[in-house]
Amino acid sequence: MTSKTAVVTGAARGIGLATTKLLLERGWKVAMIDRDGPALAEALQGLDGVHGIDCDVSDPEAVEGMIAETLREFGQIDALVNNAGVADFGPIEETSFARWKTVMETNLDGPFLCVQAATPALKATKGAVVNIASISGLRASTLRVAYGTSKAAVIQLTLQQAVELGEHGIRANCVCPGPVRTKLAMAVHSQEIIDAYHDAIPLNRYGSEQEIAEAILFLCSERASFITGQVLAADGGFEATGIGLPALRG
Repeated sequence: MTSKTAVVTGAARGIGLATTKLLLERGWKVAMIDRDGPALAEALQGLDGVHGIDCDVSDPEAVEGMIAETLREFGQIDALVNNAGVADFGPIEETSFARWKTVMETNLDGPFLCVQAATPALKATKGAVVNIASISGLRASTLRVAYGTSKAAVIQLTLQQAVELGEHGIRANCVCPGPVRTKLAMAVHSQEIIDAYHDAIPLNRYGSEQEIAEAILFLCSERASFITGQVLAADGGFEATGIGLPALRG
């Protein structure tokens, strides 16, 4: 068990909420951050050792306030999980500059601003940063010009953070989830899409939110004390397949 504190953004649902619950199980305290106030209020119900903060991570002043409030509440920050993200898919020709900027503001500006604001606190604890990118940041796909580019940038941002902050004992790593069986994904993925993903993923299935959370927790923990600047694809082998055709495997 531990008395450490983590900040988890995008904590009201999905991977962020699963990560929060897993951290709590291991004795952490968690500042749950989300800009969806009602969803955050619902997620907080029944959880002990948490503090909810309504915050848009693309707003520099809001982020500074969020970090300050976390320190007032818990006194320290041992890990920062930058999970908040926007998934906006569409053809290049139909991706307006406004849509592009909206994706970049949350997916890329958010992790930059949060780490920058939390750095003094992370120096004090020799803490950890875990940025959540995506398999879309490692391999291109259609309809992801903004999303995939933002996630590729998050991977590079992680490397920059690891190199510069390492001298202060701060570790920075990145988790790239593959297809995950979230409620949102299952609501929008047709059976044809589900079958295609199963064919393309060596483990022949989607991942779970819990499985991604386990990878995040590992990188936050002392078990990863000599690991920094790394990109972990929690994707069932999807990235390893490259552009190989599933029909040619047999």
